[in-house]
Amino acid sequence: MFVDRYYTVLPSPSFGCPVSQRLRILERLDEVPAERWDALAGGNPTLSHAFLDAMHRSGSASTASGWTPQFPSLWEGERLVAAAPLYVKAHSYGEYVFDWAWADAHERHGLAYYPKLLCAVPFTPATGARLLAEDDAARAKLAEALLGLARESPVSSAHVLFPSEADAGVLRAAGWLERTGVQFHWNNPGYESFEAFLAQLSHDKRKKIRQERRKVADAGVTLRRATGREASEADWDFFTACYRRTYREHRSTPYLNREFFGLLAQHMPDNVLLVIAEREGTPVASALDIFSPTALYGRYWGSTEYVPGLHFEACFYQGMEFCIERRIPLFEGGAQGEHKHARGFLPSVTRSFHWLAHPAFERAIDGYLTREGTHIVDYVDELSEHSPFKATSKAPSADERG
Repeated sequence: MFVDRYYTVLPSPSFGCPVSQRLRILERLDEVPAERWDALAGGNPTLSHAFLDAMHRSGSASTASGWTPQFPSLWEGERLVAAAPLYVKAHSYGEYVFDWAWADAHERHGLAYYPKLLCAVPFTPATGARLLAEDDAARAKLAEALLGLARESPVSSAHVLFPSEADAGVLRAAGWLERTGVQFHWNNPGYESFEAFLAQLSHDKRKKIRQERRKVADAGVTLRRATGREASEADWDFFTACYRRTYREHRSTPYLNREFFGLLAQHMPDNVLLVIAEREGTPVASALDIFSPTALYGRYWGSTEYVPGLHFEACFYQGMEFCIERRIPLFEGGAQGEHKHARGFLPSVTRSFHWLAHPAFERAIDGYLTREGTHIVDYVDELSEHSPFKATSKAPSADERG
């Protein structure tokens, strides 16, 4: 057991808690009702009980894989008022906010960097609530409990990745170190069609996208989209094979397995989208997206053969069309990828927050993050000066999250 399973969090006058609350550490999500967890998650499918539970049940995020769930949860009687997806990590894989240099510095000075605490959704660089709470008072109390756990536990550090702006405000006020990064997001102000979107782009960007789509069609490749309710077992088997192939090509080990994808299809069929590319009835590529009425999250893709333009078609243009059809306002394209900018994805600032147990390392990293943050601001400014949209068009504003 990493921490005591139960203990009382005394009410803090600064947060105005009227009664004492109980902090309970969850090792399994089936210890909390799914409907109550999802009420706190606010409709974000990457934070849903089904999504996280699938991670754990499939073994994708488990102690054996270096992710030990230790979810702090605040209760008033039998009512859950706040919770956080917190893991004890034995490595830094699957996080998308890179701290390998921090780990190396600790080791070179004879200090262990692992274990560490990580508040995040495994393998999912999507912004959303991390301090799931029914109100600001509960959120602040949960943040206080999270910092208390870090200080009382034998860890080098604690990290909160891709938090919402509400969470960021609480963590910033508590003195956590703030780090910024950049992703590329596509904003849909209500396009009536894909052509209506293209009409807003500069001539060269519009021409390039049309050429890419034409190459796919000329290669005899057709695409279909299937939600979890519509996808067959064969579709999921093929996607899993594509996913594994992509990791093998990059000389890496896949994080997720067929059981995980099956659990998604079974328990959240209205939140998963498969894009299947076929030629003469034979599948040649596939991509997976997670979606809700408010956002689509691009996740994984793979192919069995190279077709010019197919990556962009399966991973971006099909997702854009899906957002237009369903009037989904935001498409988060995932980590990395300046190539997305030329295709209408605008730079969006992401955030993470960090606490270091060793004072000297905390000071050093604080200075580094200040310098890094200045470079991020300059980078976003430079990208904004080279917008893919026509100068006469008002490009949809990117959510820079503060």
